[in-house]
Amino acid sequence: MSEETKKTEEQVPATEVKQTEATAEKATEKVAEAPKVEKVNPEEFLANFNWHKYEEGIDLIDEENIKAFEAALDGTLGLVSEREVIEGLVVRKTDREAIIDINSKSEGVISLNEFRYNPNLKVGDKVEVLVDKREDSTGQLVLSHKKARVIKAWDRVNAAHESGEVVNGFVKCRTRGGMIVDVFGIEAFLPGSQIDVKPIRDYDQYVEKTMEFKVVKVNHEFKNVVVSHKALIEADIEVQKKEIIGKLEKGQVLEGVVKNITSYGVFVDLGGVDGLVHITDLSWSRINHPSEVVELDQTLNVVILDFDDEKTRIQLGLKQLNAHPWEALDANIKVGDTVKGKVVVLADYGAFIEVAQGVEGLIHVSEMSWSTHLRSAQDFVSVGDEVEAQVLTLDREERKMSLGIKQLHPDPWTNIAEKYPVGSTHEGTVRNYTNFGVFVELEEGIDGLVYISDLSWTKKIKHPSDFVSVGDKLEVQVLELDVEGRKLNLGHKHTTDNPWDGHEETYTIDSVHTGVVKDKSDKGLIVTLENGVEAFVPSRFITKEDGTKLAKGDTAEFKVLEFNKEFRRVVASHTSIFKEQEEKNVKAVQQKNTDSAEKTTLGDLNEDLLALKKKMEKKNK
Repeated sequence: MSEETKKTEEQVPATEVKQTEATAEKATEKVAEAPKVEKVNPEEFLANFNWHKYEEGIDLIDEENIKAFEAALDGTLGLVSEREVIEGLVVRKTDREAIIDINSKSEGVISLNEFRYNPNLKVGDKVEVLVDKREDSTGQLVLSHKKARVIKAWDRVNAAHESGEVVNGFVKCRTRGGMIVDVFGIEAFLPGSQIDVKPIRDYDQYVEKTMEFKVVKVNHEFKNVVVSHKALIEADIEVQKKEIIGKLEKGQVLEGVVKNITSYGVFVDLGGVDGLVHITDLSWSRINHPSEVVELDQTLNVVILDFDDEKTRIQLGLKQLNAHPWEALDANIKVGDTVKGKVVVLADYGAFIEVAQGVEGLIHVSEMSWSTHLRSAQDFVSVGDEVEAQVLTLDREERKMSLGIKQLHPDPWTNIAEKYPVGSTHEGTVRNYTNFGVFVELEEGIDGLVYISDLSWTKKIKHPSDFVSVGDKLEVQVLELDVEGRKLNLGHKHTTDNPWDGHEETYTIDSVHTGVVKDKSDKGLIVTLENGVEAFVPSRFITKEDGTKLAKGDTAEFKVLEFNKEFRRVVASHTSIFKEQEEKNVKAVQQKNTDSAEKTTLGDLNEDLLALKKKMEKKNK
């Protein structure tokens, strides 16, 4: 075999060796073992190789020569395997692509989109690439940086998580609750709470930015990665926090920034340490929401009111930096003076009036009107109303003040005897009623009671609501007046004539009247007679002539058995009407029988006497 053939056998590339092996298997003669030769330059071999002879099968390659050739290629960089991750060098850049040299027979091209996380990529940088294909249909080497990063990413992420290494990430977009960050080609989640130590109000400002992060959580099962930018800041803040906490003292005034506003107070950042200013410590005046006093990111001075043993909960105050309003209250204000103020708080029991900034007085509902009917404070005033009131009590040490509105008007009971003398008739308004009567208001502050028995001359009223309703106008007469006890006894029935004066003549004993059965009970019947008079018929007097008993709704005649004007009571009977007639009939029959008996006896005696006389006359003859 010629020297040229030997060189060819030793220097065939790996891809051609496989084809040579296939050709060698088909050969009918075995080539003698080739003598061992020295290694030659592969590039020189490829340049001088006789491909025509090889393709025609003129020269067969011994397997030992193939092994020798593979040994010659060992350690060279000219050939690479597909799906292999290797390091490449950026040799050129265009507007869209990066040209990567992997020391192969050709260079690869990668889109710059795969380097979005690294906008500072430049010529000369070393990058990891995956050999997708050694040759595509055009003979071009196909590389991928993105796929190489994904393959290596999990190893890097795990290493960064274990070591606490700071990694770079590209913020791709925002999502619900946070951001999506590209870290080593893996999409990691950045929670909103882990972006910064202070609340973030504009997430969009971080999109498409490269930032530093720490890997705080890795879930291999679900392939989830959580990163944090806040963790990098907290390390520095922790140092500052310890310095601040170590110097905290009650009464100390510090400068802070409003970090968050809630309905119950304001959180203030004191430089890494947060403190709470409760809503009651923001202003001496009443406020509905902290936003009325402060706003986000506002810089202000606060005073330390209290903190726990570990100094993790710090209570701050803002109003304490100003003097208490009670100290600035006019020293000339005294009990009995009239003051003006605005209604700031309203409750059922009263209203709080701000007479000066931060100084409030209470008007109890009982001090709003002379009326003895206690109503809700909402019936008199509303929040925001400007009112005048009289100072009833004043305690500057306890910082308490009570006020009254009714004291600005004359007491209506002062001349009550002149306005409402006993026997006078007036019209009032029904304000309330109880089981025993009705409360009628004659004017603001003047109320009287009408007992249930004084509502009607004729009707038997079980409850006042059956007779009147709240708000009705009712005519009343003053029956009794107690000025000292501030009590007024009224009557409604007294405004009309007492019909029982006339009933006394109409419903005399044994008089008979027609009535309708109104109601029935075990004791008897309630019957309505003429003029609306109601009579009671006991059970023993409700039997009719045919033996049946009267029922509700029946109309019949009734005989008056009892009449009481004072108690407005009439007792009647239906049975007595026909029972009396029966008694008369019995007496008539008895009388007739008596008369008949007397006539029969005298006749008989006369006949006996005549017969006796005749006998005696006969004997004398």
